[in-house]
Amino acid sequence: MTTLSRLYVVKIGGQVIDDPVACADFLHAFAALPGPKVLVHGGGKLATRIGEQLGVTSQYVQGRRITDEATLQLVTMVYGGLINKQLVARLQALGCPAIGLTGADMNLMRAVKRPVKEIDYGWVGDLTAEGIRVEAFMRLVEAGEVPVLAPLTHDGNGHLLNTNADTIASCVAVALSAHYRVHLVFCFDQKGVLRHPHDPDSVIPLIRPADMPALMAEGALRDGILPKLENAFAACRAGVEQVLIGPAYALSALSTETSTRAFGTIIRL
Repeated sequence: MTTLSRLYVVKIGGQVIDDPVACADFLHAFAALPGPKVLVHGGGKLATRIGEQLGVTSQYVQGRRITDEATLQLVTMVYGGLINKQLVARLQALGCPAIGLTGADMNLMRAVKRPVKEIDYGWVGDLTAEGIRVEAFMRLVEAGEVPVLAPLTHDGNGHLLNTNADTIASCVAVALSAHYRVHLVFCFDQKGVLRHPHDPDSVIPLIRPADMPALMAEGALRDGILPKLENAFAACRAGVEQVLIGPAYALSALSTETSTRAFGTIIRL
């Protein structure tokens, strides 16, 4: 039996991108990861700030951005342009052969515009692992390139779609899991999933699906954590070898087989 190579899919949150010191530390750690890897980044607050300067007001429903035509132009410029290319340039300076991409490039990620139900989210894309062009990703990583993915997909009909970065990371990890031992890592500004949201040291070291009802009843899970957990469980069910949620500054430790439990939450079925 052929032993599959390990591949890291790492998602970096907007809170870390907004913090210059934390972002610099993360990029050093990411560049040092051995073997093939993919970086997926969020957008942070920069799109909102630039939108205010341009007269484009951000609208949110239940914490999710409504993406009308003007907002799509804004996030394309900021996510696919400014943030993506800044990350790529900084990784190149660290000797990491990064290539910045959206889902439209090489037809890497094709999504479906979210149907209008109670809420019209506008130009928002719903992505599944089936929408990932696996052979294109494999050509890139096997050639030694490091894809850096902006949270933008496309619909195959000429339109870009604003897409959740956690979902992108999960779908890419699942799609590549048939060809690699995929480790999916969600990096953000906490030490892990916290049992007590106001206690930064109350990290839950391991979460399984059976633990969720009790954690929900305790009020342990903040709204922003729930999508990460949902994506993590979905990835595990679909074949991803390991999912970790932890702090960006500890990426090098999180990515090792003997990672300490002092930080980081492991997600398993």
